Amino acid sequence: MFPKIVQVVPTQEHTVYVYFEDGKIVCYDVMPLLEKEVFAVLKELEYFMQTCTIMNDTLAWDVSGNRDNTKCIDIDPETLYALEAVKEKIA
Repeated sequence: MFPKIVQVVPTQEHTVYVYFEDGKIVCYDVMPLLEKEVFAVLKELEYFMQTCTIMNDTLAWDVSGNRDNTKCIDIDPETLYALEAVKEKIA
């Protein structure tokens, strides 16, 4: 069991800062995935930023726009937690 994700903050570089309840922060780079068909919709930056959220207890994009957990793009929380911790990015 991995700590709960409490916040996700997308950036203009197609990365997302993921904050876990145990204090760990990781930065997930979505750019390598954008050429895959399922992720192609996230190429449009405004859409990427606006739909980024927490669903299914992990980083997700609410592609249906109605918070339907079965109609989202999400990332395995184990993949996220395994990333190296980073320092919080201050804008």
